[in-house]
Amino acid sequence: MTLYNENNIEIISDDIRYLKLLGTKYPTISSASSEIINLQAILNLPKGTEHFISDIHGEYESFTHMLKNASGVIKRKLDDIFGTSLMERDKASIATLIYYPEEKMDLLKQREQNLEEWYKVTLYRLIQVCKSVSSKYTRSKVRKALPKDFAYIIEELLNEQGDRVNKQDYYTGIINTIIEIGCADAFVIALSKVIQRLVVDRLHIIGDIYDRGPGAEIVMDALMDHHSIDFQWGNHDILWMGAASGSRACVANVLRISLRYANLSTLEDGYGINLLPLATFAMETYNNDPCECFIPKTLDKDISEGDQHLYAKMHKAIAIIQFKLEGQKIKRRPEFEMDYMLLLDKINFEEGTVEVNKKKYKMRDMSLPTVDPKEPYKLTLEEEELISKLTRSFVNSEKLQKHIRFMYSKGNLYLVYNSNLLYHGCIPLNKDGSFKKLVIQDKEYYGKSLLDIFEYYAREAYFYKNDTDVKNHAMDMMWYLWCGPYSPLFGKDRITTFERYFIEEKETHKENQNYYYKYRDSEELCNRIFEEFKLNPKISHIINGHIPVKTIKGESPVKGNGKLLVIDGGFCRAYQPETGIAGYTLIYNSYGLLLSSHEPFESTKKAIEEESDILSSTVILEHSAVRKRVADTDIGKKLQNEILDLEKLLIAYRKGLIEEKEI
Repeated sequence: MTLYNENNIEIISDDIRYLKLLGTKYPTISSASSEIINLQAILNLPKGTEHFISDIHGEYESFTHMLKNASGVIKRKLDDIFGTSLMERDKASIATLIYYPEEKMDLLKQREQNLEEWYKVTLYRLIQVCKSVSSKYTRSKVRKALPKDFAYIIEELLNEQGDRVNKQDYYTGIINTIIEIGCADAFVIALSKVIQRLVVDRLHIIGDIYDRGPGAEIVMDALMDHHSIDFQWGNHDILWMGAASGSRACVANVLRISLRYANLSTLEDGYGINLLPLATFAMETYNNDPCECFIPKTLDKDISEGDQHLYAKMHKAIAIIQFKLEGQKIKRRPEFEMDYMLLLDKINFEEGTVEVNKKKYKMRDMSLPTVDPKEPYKLTLEEEELISKLTRSFVNSEKLQKHIRFMYSKGNLYLVYNSNLLYHGCIPLNKDGSFKKLVIQDKEYYGKSLLDIFEYYAREAYFYKNDTDVKNHAMDMMWYLWCGPYSPLFGKDRITTFERYFIEEKETHKENQNYYYKYRDSEELCNRIFEEFKLNPKISHIINGHIPVKTIKGESPVKGNGKLLVIDGGFCRAYQPETGIAGYTLIYNSYGLLLSSHEPFESTKKAIEEESDILSSTVILEHSAVRKRVADTDIGKKLQNEILDLEKLLIAYRKGLIEEKEI
């Protein structure tokens, strides 16, 4: 196994400073040898299960349930463990208990007549499940996942051997004592949470946590508690990140979208954003204006008529401010080439028309008291004061800043992980399918380099404090990522927000998708993207979100001969009528890839009381007869490098280049 021998002393000598540092952690031959044995053993364990979820859009109930049931992994585990020895209703009951242990315990305790017997049976079953989900990990890793108070007891029960007659009374005694001293409830909850944690080794969120749905902050709280997670930022996430950075145009967009969907709870209750100044300004400015074009899309929300009218006025007020701020930005950044959005100066106030693409259209609403025809993009003093107050609320929101910092620390514009390429939107392409080249500050970027430079600006917008001009430029780039014609997150040639509000003719509403979406069903494009990101086209996949798959129209989430997988299937309720389902998720375990499509989730209450799970259909995309091991993963590569370093250290000890230390 050792790759370094007496003939490699020069290599060892070159690394002697690093090896001395490594020797402080492994001061003896035996400690270094033990670690090599440990790491080599880990390499032979099965690969951990990865869980991919995309486009959550604040739908916290369905997302939380999906997180708890791991897209059906727990149900499949129960089938594997208990088979036909348990009835389906019993397996459903165990599953619900694992998902919602505290809530389910309260219900079950009221129903069960022989509670002691129920505890014994349930604890035994949960231990069986916990044994199964922990079997692919080292004892050390399992130990770290255990709750501190019960770690020793759970570890003993997990390592119980059924054929050891001598210890049978010992294990039975543990269970009986847990029940007798009144710890059964806490123990059931602890076991359930350990199962939830161990069933998925890594969670990937492929963008768009924010907007439309009612509980993005609840989703973020849940993700911050997850043991192993990464984000690939979506266009809606980048908008909130821009707002938290202090971009006024991003703040205005966040507020407008929240009002469009009557989703103010995330802003007010979740993040403590004070909307009273906006409400006051809107009522004073648009008091007698019905603001019919700005009535929010309430879906199934129960909102009073009075609140609807207030929201509409607030909606219009912030939309006009947004159009002004965006106009200022476009004029300041001609390199963005977004003059098509400059429409306030194309309004003919006498005719009640606006010119779009050299054609005049009748305006649906001409009540624009804050728009000066001579300086249409200039904010009034009241608007200036208002947007400054609102921006300060975003920048000073402690919880929002905590969530956004977490998104930066765990997130990227794209991720290469275990030979898969993860990103939310697209790789911008030209009409002929070649990578689109953008010139940014006199330098050309395309493909991977384009995503890298955009990520650089996204981080600079939030973290850079020294130079106002540099920070403002980076914040403008954040806004471009939200809606720019060659943004890898937006993926369209234009955004037609103004037209959708003010012009009836739908021809002006058209937003053409980037050519990426024309070519992404091509295996040839997928292979070129893999080569651009230095991935092996034979084993790699692109995992993509952003554009909902219209399953109802027969569209498949599997593109490029199986090399590109789109997992945005409509988590957001607003999309479900056109998608026909409530989302796709992906599971990548040691045997291969499984794609699950999900029916709409009714409610957490119904899931607990009636043991109703999300109805899912799972398709095996790839299956390997030989299980993937840790050695086949990115973590495995790091462990192999650690082993090589430890082997060098052993030789250094044995050749006297480094002296062993007494422990």
